[in-house]
Amino acid sequence: MGSGIGFALAWVLPPLLLVVIGGGASGEWMWRVTRYRVDDERFHVHTGVVVRKRLALRRERIRTVDLTADPVLRVLGTATVRVGTGEQAGTEGSVTLWPLRRADAEALRATLLAHAARPAAGSAAGTGEDGEERDGALVRFDRRWIRFAPLSFLTPALGAAAAGGLIQVSEWFGLQDELFESIGSWFGLAPAVLIGVAMGVGLFVVGGVATVALWVESWWNHTLDRQADGTLHVRRGLLTTRSITLEEARLRGVEVVEPLPARLAGGARVDAVATGLAQGEEDKTDSQILLPVAPKELADRVAADVLREPDSPTAVPLRGHPVAARGRRLRWALATVLVTEAVLVLLGVLLTPVLLHIAWISALVLVPVAVLLALDAYRALGHALTDRYLVARSGTVRRATVALQRRGIVGWTVRQSVFQRRAGLVTVLATTAAGSGAYAVRDAAEADGLAMADAAVPGLLRPFLEPVSAPAPHPPAR
Repeated sequence: MGSGIGFALAWVLPPLLLVVIGGGASGEWMWRVTRYRVDDERFHVHTGVVVRKRLALRRERIRTVDLTADPVLRVLGTATVRVGTGEQAGTEGSVTLWPLRRADAEALRATLLAHAARPAAGSAAGTGEDGEERDGALVRFDRRWIRFAPLSFLTPALGAAAAGGLIQVSEWFGLQDELFESIGSWFGLAPAVLIGVAMGVGLFVVGGVATVALWVESWWNHTLDRQADGTLHVRRGLLTTRSITLEEARLRGVEVVEPLPARLAGGARVDAVATGLAQGEEDKTDSQILLPVAPKELADRVAADVLREPDSPTAVPLRGHPVAARGRRLRWALATVLVTEAVLVLLGVLLTPVLLHIAWISALVLVPVAVLLALDAYRALGHALTDRYLVARSGTVRRATVALQRRGIVGWTVRQSVFQRRAGLVTVLATTAAGSGAYAVRDAAEADGLAMADAAVPGLLRPFLEPVSAPAPHPPAR
């Protein structure tokens, strides 16, 4: 056994040391050959070892300046600076400087974002409609938020990954049989169902601990501030600290997201709907999160504060959608279960009768679950139009309520399948340069959906409208 471990270490450690030494030497050399300069119009960067690269980004096009510091950089008092213009093609719209002294990084960010001048007092972006200035801390980290961390679909995935990793490692060292024998000895002659339940609970506990650890590392000491220069500033992280800046001038709304497990516990998070976040960036999702999963009441309050509104538009009563939309969701849910069961039955006929038993047992579970999710998805459907916002809500596994500024809507896309046309339904997508690029009002009554689009941005859709029949009956606002 000892020789096996020593043999494995002999193969693993030397390449690992070479990677560490090579990475350190490469970083040191890149730091020495990288230069940057800021003038009145452009941000100049000269970098490269074999291929020299010179970038000149116009300062008015710079959209993001984010700072990140892992534990090593924090000890050294340095940080990584990522400057982006929000361009969606290629990598020429962004540049990364690594590492800079922390004070230099903060000064560079302040300089590059200096063009984000604060709007005049009393404007929609400068004060709330109640006239109250809303600078300073909007929300501070609360340890009670940690209770929402394991309420994630990541928990069972991490538990299963831990079990698979343990089995794989035991096989590498020839201990797989001993591992299974040890697990079997824990349960003795207990029924198979009890063993399965106990192992499932164990995997959820392991996955929950791992999820909490990841959440704490990512969101510890989270703060959301509004700066005097008209920017929103998010700071977070335990070991690796992150500092993200978002110009209020680029904000087009907010989205309150309620993943199903967190929603059952009364939790929701807040995402920014903003321009300049390139779709190809790996960290786009993290960059747009203004508040991690927290109590729903707090999420609505933060949404209102971010938008400088006295009340959150994401909490306004919504207009319900026709009953025909419920039927569509029920049919889709049951069709999904039917396809799953058909595959199991086919494999059972071809391979083993065991799969036939799995098919009817799983059907007893999946059919009620599918019906409940379809009914919940229908209850979530709704939309509203306020003086400044289009509000739309949909989803069940991921319920999302978006409040999109009407001035940020640049176009409409109207979709209607054959089945929607027969049911008198229509899906209307508001096109915008912010966030995901389009936000949908799903399965609305045809007359309601088109009238809403025409009223949200008067004149934009009207040339394409034709007289439509009266709207189908729909539930009251909820």
